[in-house]
Amino acid sequence: MNQQKKAPWLSVIGIGEDGLDGLGDLAWSLIAEAKTIYGGARHLAMIPDDLADGADKRGWPTPFSGAFEELESLRGTPVVVLASGDPMYFGIGGTLSRHFQRNDMRVLPFPGSFSLAASRLGWPLDKAEKLTIHGRSIETLLPHYYPGARLLVLSRDGASPKEVASQLCARGIEDAELTILEHLGGAAERIVCATARDLAVGDEHFADLNVLAIALPKHLQSWYPIQPGLPDEAFEHDGKMTKRDIRASALAKLMPHPGALLWDIGTGCGSVAIEWLRSHRTCRAIGIEPQEKRRTLARHNADSLGVPSLILIADTAPAGLEGQDAPDAVFIGGGLSQEVVAYCLQALKPGGRLVAHAVTLGSEHLLLEMFEKHGGELTRLSISRATPVGPYFGWKPSMPVTQWAFIKPLETKTRNTIND
Repeated sequence: MNQQKKAPWLSVIGIGEDGLDGLGDLAWSLIAEAKTIYGGARHLAMIPDDLADGADKRGWPTPFSGAFEELESLRGTPVVVLASGDPMYFGIGGTLSRHFQRNDMRVLPFPGSFSLAASRLGWPLDKAEKLTIHGRSIETLLPHYYPGARLLVLSRDGASPKEVASQLCARGIEDAELTILEHLGGAAERIVCATARDLAVGDEHFADLNVLAIALPKHLQSWYPIQPGLPDEAFEHDGKMTKRDIRASALAKLMPHPGALLWDIGTGCGSVAIEWLRSHRTCRAIGIEPQEKRRTLARHNADSLGVPSLILIADTAPAGLEGQDAPDAVFIGGGLSQEVVAYCLQALKPGGRLVAHAVTLGSEHLLLEMFEKHGGELTRLSISRATPVGPYFGWKPSMPVTQWAFIKPLETKTRNTIND
């Protein structure tokens, strides 16, 4: 039986630099019929009084989280949200879609800043990385600085281009080509090109509404991949850390994927959690580390390697993990005990991965017990490196690591939040 669908009550309308002139008939009619209109001051100022006569024009509340309750109270009445460009690309549309059903919403996108910038530059949009530092740390750009990269970045404000240029120079990438595209699609459109070297020392002023295009050289002296594992010298540490080859093995079995959450227990300098976060910008990680000195190292490493989103907890497991979201993966690099393993196995989502490392005989015995009880994969990792022996070279072995990797069966049920 065919059922009549109700028209969406919440309309999200993208607006270009040319304002309301670039809108179609449907957008105009939705604005005219709206009882409530949300938007920034710039967008609300575009609406003539006679177009939305009697509509309640509202700016976004502070904090923004209050907007969802406000919108919910307006359910069933025609509401319009005004946004810039494509609201579903780093925009308000994507945020609202996490709180309202698709049948509640109608989205009318305008060609976004990325599409307009790519058309001006002649860059195939699918070959460029689309990023934003609007409301985010500039350090989040760091993992994307690799040979030949083409980046399109939504700037935070007019100071962003110079800040990014300085960051590139600090990384030794002075020859990166930067293009600043202002007011795309409007009468005040302007495009400025410069190298990172020139832009960092210049006094050029830019409009707050700009897109920054970054073309990196095909050859770079120093850069880090997003695949594991980074060289040990990429991290500041106190000597106790999961070394490169062992870390790469652990991450391969932890299997990071977009949006996934990692618990890193005994996080130390943060090497495993940081590499997890670098694998995709939507990955999340919580590191639990009782020693303040190591948490300081982990925070420094996370910032310098482009993942400032790492959450650090000053506590021990399992107490410090109570109330946290259930993880997709758990790495136990320190603080290994039966209690910790049992808690993590219970908290782990179905299909989640747990990897634990042991270097002492006692902790190795515990992993053997876990392997015999739960199954999984038990591996002994031993790495030797060539080092000088007089005028020659010989193999110098590192301390072997016993690794237990386990995948929780899908039929196991768990709660989304661990409260006890």
